[in-house]
Amino acid sequence: MATPQVSAAQAIGEYLQSPDDLVKVAAFRKKLEKEKASIDARLKSGVKEQLDATREGLKKLLSTRSNVQAIKEEMQTVDRLCTDPQNEVVTFDQISRVSMVHRNFEQTEEMVNNLLEMNSKLDVLEGVLAADSETLIGPAPNLLSIHFQINRLEAFRNQTMHQAKQASAASRQKLTRIFERLSKLIEDFEFYILELGRNILPLVRAGFPEVVVKLIKIAELEGGEDEKAIAIRLVKKAAKMDAASKFKSMQANARVLKHYRSKIMRAITESISSSFDDAFERHGRDPNAFLDNLGWIYRDLIRIESDIVPCFPPSYEIYSFYIKEYHKNLDGVLKRLVASEPEASILLHLHAWLKEYKTSMAELNVPAELMEPPLLNGEEQNLIEDYLKLIVKKLDEWSANLMKTEVQEFTTRTNPPEVDSDGLYGTQGAVILFQMVNQQIDAATESGQGAILARVVEEVNRVMRSIQDQWSKVVDSEFKKQVDKPEEVIGGLAEYCLALANDQIKSADNTEALLGRLEPLVSEKYRVPINDKLNDAIDGNLDVAKKCIQTFIDIIFNDLKPATKQLFQPPWYDGIIQQVIVTMKDYMSDQPFIKIALFELLVDYLIDAFLVTYLTALANCSRLRMPDAVERIKDDISAIFAFFGEYKPDKELEEYFEVVEMILAMLEASKSMAFLSYWAFAKVHGPCIPFVEGLMKARGDLDRSGVSEVMDSIKRKVKEEGLTDPPQPTIMKKITVQSALSRFLRTQ
Repeated sequence: MATPQVSAAQAIGEYLQSPDDLVKVAAFRKKLEKEKASIDARLKSGVKEQLDATREGLKKLLSTRSNVQAIKEEMQTVDRLCTDPQNEVVTFDQISRVSMVHRNFEQTEEMVNNLLEMNSKLDVLEGVLAADSETLIGPAPNLLSIHFQINRLEAFRNQTMHQAKQASAASRQKLTRIFERLSKLIEDFEFYILELGRNILPLVRAGFPEVVVKLIKIAELEGGEDEKAIAIRLVKKAAKMDAASKFKSMQANARVLKHYRSKIMRAITESISSSFDDAFERHGRDPNAFLDNLGWIYRDLIRIESDIVPCFPPSYEIYSFYIKEYHKNLDGVLKRLVASEPEASILLHLHAWLKEYKTSMAELNVPAELMEPPLLNGEEQNLIEDYLKLIVKKLDEWSANLMKTEVQEFTTRTNPPEVDSDGLYGTQGAVILFQMVNQQIDAATESGQGAILARVVEEVNRVMRSIQDQWSKVVDSEFKKQVDKPEEVIGGLAEYCLALANDQIKSADNTEALLGRLEPLVSEKYRVPINDKLNDAIDGNLDVAKKCIQTFIDIIFNDLKPATKQLFQPPWYDGIIQQVIVTMKDYMSDQPFIKIALFELLVDYLIDAFLVTYLTALANCSRLRMPDAVERIKDDISAIFAFFGEYKPDKELEEYFEVVEMILAMLEASKSMAFLSYWAFAKVHGPCIPFVEGLMKARGDLDRSGVSEVMDSIKRKVKEEGLTDPPQPTIMKKITVQSALSRFLRTQ
């Protein structure tokens, strides 16, 4: 820190702090003069010392310059003498030849000794190498010494073979045979160190990281020698022959390049690839197990970072190398897995695993750039599309096979419908269908993704709707056959319709239970579409069940056609309603075999169908014998009421048959009172003018003028009151009134 500067005024101010200090000015002045003189003396001495040092430095620089120039001149003289020593030394040529002869004698003696000793050295090296090779995962105590000895023998071989280039072919062949054993040892040693390279991770796990260090030391040493050899070859190639001849070492260097570093890195790559191949083959038939057991990847990477990285020089960037190789091989194995067309659940599992892989690698602080390109080319979302395509394919195949069997059983009806554990008609179709559905839904649920679950539910809805449409068409087709060609139709259609209705209700219940299970598992975003699709499927089941019940009723009334055609015809007055009741009772004997809710629906449909048939026949009859017709209607309704009373409370039945009571009132009313009876009817069922007019015309106790009088009053009142049909249609809406011509032709 610099000392703050003090001005002269400040310095004086420190001494003259009071008026009394003015008497000390003279003493203060003398003191300052002494200090100034002392400082001046020291400065003068310092400047003199610096000048002397500078002068001495300049003298030394001049002396050095003279010495450098003298050395330069001497070196030039040496260079000139070395360039052509023969000019200076008369006997230089003789000295050179004697020196060469002496050197050749020494080299020959050394070569002979090395050749004589080589086999014994090879015996030792081969034994040690074989012993170390047997325990590959071990301390490898002789690795460096083996390498050193082999290196010396190899250098001797290279020098010998180079010197033998000028020898005869026979001599060169003999030398080659002599060195065959050494060449084999070199190959075995290289195989050994590459095997060590393939087992770096097992060596570290076994507690022998020093072996890895030795291995890399050898690779670095050999790499340095390779670089020297390559540099010398480049110099020889670039230099002129006379310049190259100066490098005597070039002529003796016949080194075979080892490339140990690249070979060891390749061995590491092969070991990683082998690890992934072994894992894939080990679980080849169970991809789920393969994915579940890939945790060894993360354990390996942790071990590599902690124990292998310190064994390698930074220039190897070994951690990045391992990451890239693991990632690349993992990508290859996963692509093989996808190409094997695995089950749909495997695709979902793989999609979830890929997410887990990214998370785990991020937790290991693995840079994203080391994981390029992304697994499966970053198209893991295609797994979902492939999964959904596979779901569609399987659901379509399964449903097609299921429907083929079920429809065949439904149409051939070789056996009665099956009876389940609850004693109800049914088939295996509903059970099998929901086994298929639950299997796919469960797999989608395990993915933990609402979007996937919603898509699967959508496909399930499509399949269920398709099955429902097929059943509707099959039921219509089978009933049409029964109506058109009754003599060719196989019996049992009614029972099978009830069995199918039971199945549809069972499917609706299963779907509702499925909806209850799925709703808590997804967010509101996916809850709404899932709810809509499954409720739509339930509605479809209920529609098919109703259709089956309606077809069952149609079958009953198709069998009753001979009897219903006689309603309000002459034979009717003798009583035919018992025939109708017996037939309906026979069909109703299947009551124990259908669900209670369906049976209640069946009774409602049957009452409705009977009333429509009965009232339609009444509306279209040509003539009613009065009062016999009224009495017969009362008897019919009484008998029918008693029949349906076995299945429904009287109070509910009275609501159904109230319309008949109103119609009876119109039939019994006199000409003057008919309007009042009609008005009570019209307020409930609307004007129904064609029906009432036909009824009045059919009354045998009214002539044409009486009918006209009644109808005129009715029409006038309807017009005055503006009477219209009720908001909710009643049973009268289902009554079809024929034209007068049709009615006439019917009586002929």
